[in-house]
Amino acid sequence: MKNLDKFFKPENVAVIGVSKNPEKVGHVIFRNMLNGFGGKVFPINPNAESVLNRVCYKSVTDIKEKIDMAVIAIPAKLILNVIKDCGQKKIKHVVIISAGFGETGNDKLQNEVKKLLNKFKINVIGPNVLGILDAYSKVDCLFIPQFKMQRPNPGGIGFISQSGALGTAILDLVASKDIGFSKFISYGNAINTDESDLIEYLGDDPETKVICLYIEGVKDGKRFMEVCKKVSEKKPIIAIKGGKTNEGGAAALSHTGSLAGDALIYSGVFKQCNIISADSLEEMFDYALILDMCVKPKGKKIMVLTDGGGYGIISADEIIENGLELSELNKNNVKELKKLLPPIVSVRNPLDIIGDSDVVRYDNALSVLIDDPGIDIILVVVLFQLPLIDDRVVETIVKYNNMKLKPMIVISTGGKYVENINKKFINSGIPCYQFPYSGVKAVKKLVEYYS
Repeated sequence: MKNLDKFFKPENVAVIGVSKNPEKVGHVIFRNMLNGFGGKVFPINPNAESVLNRVCYKSVTDIKEKIDMAVIAIPAKLILNVIKDCGQKKIKHVVIISAGFGETGNDKLQNEVKKLLNKFKINVIGPNVLGILDAYSKVDCLFIPQFKMQRPNPGGIGFISQSGALGTAILDLVASKDIGFSKFISYGNAINTDESDLIEYLGDDPETKVICLYIEGVKDGKRFMEVCKKVSEKKPIIAIKGGKTNEGGAAALSHTGSLAGDALIYSGVFKQCNIISADSLEEMFDYALILDMCVKPKGKKIMVLTDGGGYGIISADEIIENGLELSELNKNNVKELKKLLPPIVSVRNPLDIIGDSDVVRYDNALSVLIDDPGIDIILVVVLFQLPLIDDRVVETIVKYNNMKLKPMIVISTGGKYVENINKKFINSGIPCYQFPYSGVKAVKKLVEYYS
């Protein structure tokens, strides 16, 4: 297995191509690295004395200290000499942001670069990437300014994306929902570090609990399968395949120079390797959320607790349609719930504690449901538009979730007020979804992975 640690946990980084112009890629990367990363960052620009009040170096060879990683953001035509400098400096980890290689038909230059990398035994992510991000070490060599793209909080999701722009757009969206990430890796043309190397690395990464993967094609199908079979036994891999259609496949070839391949073949490979296939990017992160946060379920029997009857009915329909089961309440627990809940409440599944529910009623219901041996998973619907319910219910649900007795997920629909409360659920380790459809589908993937 390749040692890729220095990409994510370097003590220092050289950024090659740091312009004085704040709109240039190298300048943006340098500024992002200065804003959070705890190690030293060295700007390289032979034509500038300083950038952002930091002394510039003409070459990495002028730096006295040992360099763990270099980020290259210069025109492709200048790259060969820079790689030679990195080799002379014995830098073993390089991110090549620059485009203009195999993806544009310039295979000659890409092959020359590859030969040099092999000569100096340099591991490279790229070329033609947006960069990498580690939410723990604060390595941030994405060339997207931080004011334009929100960085995620530290969490358990590692995201490998062959497309950088797609990856950063999704990263921005899920970060706005307070979903935590361990690492984001845009790997582009994969000149000598490909998706299999990255999956293998994240498979052993203690900060990553779930691996998300956007691919257009793979470099080595046999190795990809071997790695994914091994890693998926340790942690979930969720993948979405780009280039399913003929038109999409042709676009993939010009995008990263990767042959997309038949979608049916990939579907079969995913099944053989126990990779969870997602049909959309939204689904991918719906699945990642529950697999990151929930304990292993004992089975597929689900209890629905709701303060809205209609939502309970829809949730029950989704459970059955997704091949899951509604749990049956223990007879003693039926008696206990009848004591704790108002007479108007019908004690059954779904358990509708009706529209005048408050935090105490949720607490009473959950105190019984959490210990019922016939319940494998609890799906809690909370409609915050109802008059007596507010964000105090978050603390109650978190209390029972923290017992780690069974998976708990929340369905909560609404606008800004509700969105802010939903972030509290997620920050407390409870997967939260806007609609029963997405929540139950995620539960199905949780059950399937552990079955």
